[in-house]
Amino acid sequence: MVLIDGIKMLAVPLWRSYLAGCILLGIAPCTAMVLVWGYLSRGNDGLTLVMVAINSLTMLLLYGVLGGFLLGVGRLPVPWQALLLSIGIYVALPLFAGYLSRRWIISAKGEAWFKARFLHVLTPITIIALLITLVLLFSFKGEVILGNPLTILWIAVPLFIQTVLIFCLGYALAKFLKLRYEDAAPAAMIGASNHFEVAIATSTMLFGLSSGAALATVVGVLIEVPVMLMLVKICLNTQSWFHHEAN
Repeated sequence: MVLIDGIKMLAVPLWRSYLAGCILLGIAPCTAMVLVWGYLSRGNDGLTLVMVAINSLTMLLLYGVLGGFLLGVGRLPVPWQALLLSIGIYVALPLFAGYLSRRWIISAKGEAWFKARFLHVLTPITIIALLITLVLLFSFKGEVILGNPLTILWIAVPLFIQTVLIFCLGYALAKFLKLRYEDAAPAAMIGASNHFEVAIATSTMLFGLSSGAALATVVGVLIEVPVMLMLVKICLNTQSWFHHEAN
């Protein structure tokens, strides 16, 4: 532990800090942006929502365990309290708030109004909020990204390989299982995408905003957005490989 401006931070070698950021990003299953990728690829929105719910519960139960285990394997310090606090704030609290708000709105307005009115209003707000988050993230790290292109490249290459490899495995498995395209596209997308908000928040809490871990998670976002758009295009161009939902 070291003191930086009166705040206790974990002191680790820079390359291990990058590794920690990649670990925290890689084990965070997507629960937000995949809604956008599924919509753009014309996937099954219902399936996407179910997978998002499963990912949220998975993160709630396993993110801290997997994060602590893999950080330990990488010979990095494992501050369990900070890990659990991050999960509570960024996973458990939104999940619980969403559950309560849904029940309250349906009891007050009815399920038909919730689906026909509320969700249609909420969807564009969600997308705008995600875009604002991306802009803020890059504004905080923009100078570092522009000033260290080679470092960014070394972080980006394995993250790019991971994203494409997981997508290909998921897409090929969906083809093997003879899924409809509307199910195959979001299933492959959600496997490849990551919950970068939780990863960035956790790495910042553990190692500090100016750490290599925080930079690695931001680079993950920098890589994920254009790569996922590329994968969306691949899905749209390969729709003929799969069965389609009957209209």
